[in-house]
Amino acid sequence: MSLIKHACSAKGNVVKLTRNGTTVLVVEDEALLRMDIVMSLESQGFTVHEASNADEAIEILDSHPDIAVMFTDIDMPGSMDGLKLAIAVRDRWPPIKIIVTSGHSNLSDNLLPVEGRFFSKPYDHARVASTMLEMVAAG
Repeated sequence: MSLIKHACSAKGNVVKLTRNGTTVLVVEDEALLRMDIVMSLESQGFTVHEASNADEAIEILDSHPDIAVMFTDIDMPGSMDGLKLAIAVRDRWPPIKIIVTSGHSNLSDNLLPVEGRFFSKPYDHARVASTMLEMVAAG
C-alpha cells in the first residue's frame, strides 16, 4: 500500500500531497483542459491515463485494471456523456472512485447518479488531487 507524503515548505505554509502508486483516468474532450489537469496530477505523484471521450475511456479501463479513480467531464461528444460513463464504470468496475466535473452543470455530490464527487469548472487542481487521495484512502 502506498503512503501519503506531506512536505511543507521552509515557511511552513505550503503542503503538497503525493501518492505514489495511485493510478487515475482523466476523461476530458477539451485537449488543453485535459493536458492541464493531467500535468497537475502527475506533478502530485499520480500515474495518469487520459481519454478524450467515453469510448476511449472504456478501452483504457479494460486494459488498465490498476485505475483507482476516474475524473470525467459531463459534456463530451460520442456515445456517452460523463454521467452515463460514470454509471457504466460503477456497474462494470465498482471499486473505481468517480469524480465528475462540468462548466455547464452545477450538481451537488448527492445529485450524481453514482456515489462520487462533483467539481464545477474552473476547479482547484490541489482540491481535486486531495479529494482523490481521500477517496482512495477511504476505500
